[in-house]
Amino acid sequence: MISFVRDIFGNPFCPVAVDPSWLTSDVIALATGIYVERAFDRLPILADALQDAGCDNDDILNHLRGDGPHVKGCWALDLVLGKS
Repeated sequence: MISFVRDIFGNPFCPVAVDPSWLTSDVIALATGIYVERAFDRLPILADALQDAGCDNDDILNHLRGDGPHVKGCWALDLVLGKS
């Protein structure tokens, strides 16, 4: 249960922001596909795309590459998609 809460809310004591320069068309397309298809197994690929776009935020990258569990409402995915 705590894992699901952590996936949705992240760490409230360590707020994270997305740099707009990371939001390339590839990143947005990949994130949208993951969200719509609930294909959370592709989150590590999204982390790689974000890193290629210049993201160096360990909180985001480590969360996306983590074992999860990941659910719809994942804070890092929603952050990329502007849903949070």
